Amino acid sequence: MQSYSIGQAARLLGVSADTVRRWADAGRVETHRDEGGRRLIDGRHLAAFSVELAQAADGEEDVPYTSARNAFAGIVTAVKLGDVAAQVEIQAGPHRLVSLLTREAVEELGLEVGVRATARVKSTNVHIDRI
Repeated sequence: MQSYSIGQAARLLGVSADTVRRWADAGRVETHRDEGGRRLIDGRHLAAFSVELAQAADGEEDVPYTSARNAFAGIVTAVKLGDVAAQVEIQAGPHRLVSLLTREAVEELGLEVGVRATARVKSTNVHIDRI
């Protein structure tokens, strides 16, 4: 499973690294240390926390709307595989994006919960790039 540094997690959550450190110190985000002593967050834990954080923020502030030509870097929070099609959800800061694509594309990209990905939005189509 992929793990993320405090800085990477901060960028994915749209907050400062100090905020993520405070959350980790308070026990809101589970961390472990690598052989070099760096604090890391497991991708699955970060995905779950990003959803929790976004749900808690609902209604707290107005989220600005942007044009349709955007790239939303985030973390995969859910993957539902069918025989031919798949549904992938990405949490990009306060934005939750859902894309329907082929199962083959999901498998080729190696998309699974906890993996970083970018949702590219143009009109009504969302394309997912694995980072």
